[in-house]
Amino acid sequence: MSHQAANGVPCRGKVLTVDNMNPRVKKVEYAVRGPVVQRAVQIEKELREGVKKPFTEVIKANIGDAHAMGQKPITFFRQVLAMCSYPELLKDNMFPEDAKQRARRILEACGGHSIGAYSASQGIECIRQDVARYIEKRDGGIASNPDNIYLSTGASDAIVTILKLLVRGEGCDRTGVMISIPQYPLYSAAITDLGAVQVHYYLDEANCWSLDVAELRRALNAARQHCNPRVLCIINPGNPTGQVQSRQCIEDVIRFVKEEHLFLMADEVYQDNVYAEGCKFQSFKKVLFEMGPEYSSTVEMASFHSTSKCYMGECGFRGGYMEVINMDPEVKAQLTKLVSVRLCPPVSGQALMDLVVNPPQPDEPSYTTFMKERTAVLAELAEKARLTEQILNTVPGITCNPVQGAMYSFPRITLPQKAIDKAKEAGHIPDMFYCMKLLEEEGICLVPGSGFGQREGTFHFRMTILPPTEKLKVLLQRLRDFHQRFTQEFS
Repeated sequence: MSHQAANGVPCRGKVLTVDNMNPRVKKVEYAVRGPVVQRAVQIEKELREGVKKPFTEVIKANIGDAHAMGQKPITFFRQVLAMCSYPELLKDNMFPEDAKQRARRILEACGGHSIGAYSASQGIECIRQDVARYIEKRDGGIASNPDNIYLSTGASDAIVTILKLLVRGEGCDRTGVMISIPQYPLYSAAITDLGAVQVHYYLDEANCWSLDVAELRRALNAARQHCNPRVLCIINPGNPTGQVQSRQCIEDVIRFVKEEHLFLMADEVYQDNVYAEGCKFQSFKKVLFEMGPEYSSTVEMASFHSTSKCYMGECGFRGGYMEVINMDPEVKAQLTKLVSVRLCPPVSGQALMDLVVNPPQPDEPSYTTFMKERTAVLAELAEKARLTEQILNTVPGITCNPVQGAMYSFPRITLPQKAIDKAKEAGHIPDMFYCMKLLEEEGICLVPGSGFGQREGTFHFRMTILPPTEKLKVLLQRLRDFHQRFTQEFS
């Protein structure tokens, strides 16, 4: 209602208020940057202002942001990107010739020979060609069509775009989207925002977070009572659970989606992050085509990759791609229209994606340094995965599955009943209470398992294995001390 302002000018309330805004947005949650992380930022500010704490810094292990955790960029990538950003550097003799060749090729494909120009909405053509060649090589020669490649603003943007195509209906006809529990909160947030229905299937914690098709079928049949399940989302290697799916599991999933007439979304952004002995990344596309035409000519699928993870860790450039398989040509035209609304992905991110899929070759001057850096990053991650599992499993009340791949562990924590009751009295979820207390007492920022989903009556947290090894050891020791103290306090 209007009212008189102090200066006599009529004043109205805000056009947009929290009461009249889009109600779906209010329901969106994203635990990776949720309340614990927001409090961590406040504590960092307090430390800078001289407030005394039992610690001198906040160790953030809440998000897979490799460079923020101290991982060094790959030299070759940054050399080429530097020359793309400032072409005058092409005259400088400090850069190797293969880096200059990559920069020239990328610049020649850009409007006005500048990465400051818009690109085609689907992405620069020569980069999509390089992505297709990379996929063919990765998958043992299975053909990839550049026209089925869409460059994207990280994998996240592509995932949301595909979900937009799939979501429709009202009431019992609303699209159901099958997502794993635990899941990466991008999926639940996007599904909520788009007004679709989350269909939860549980990973088997007792069996190293494996996926059982019987559980998929249970979830699907239950969901069909109240929605129309149309899509199955798979993350391999897993986030937040770090498992690597077996060949048999992938085949079982492909048979399932064919039988149940579902669209398959394969999130494969951690495909280079495989550490455990006996584990191997195999793309869903590779397995799909090796299963023969009965599957390869019918199963509709989109797979996703990114520059943000693996050995690159280049989150800020927002580079990624998706490949669509067996998509109806008329739908594909709509997809192309939809991505054109956003004009184009960041061209710097596209350039970086090109370097990921077209790195230095053995006969090029940058190859030795590139391979040394790449191998060192992945070896260090493998060691930190082993260290995390080993140390956490020495703590009574914490159980950690092997970190087979990706960048995270998702340990199960046993909380005393008094702690559970105390949390509920304060209106908190118990593992949120645990993580907030850990932050306040030890300066360690983790994400409560409830932000990813978990079986009723179980509690977890997700932590990244990315901190430098010595800092990770400090984190794990302080976590161990805290858990023992927490358990004693509430026993």
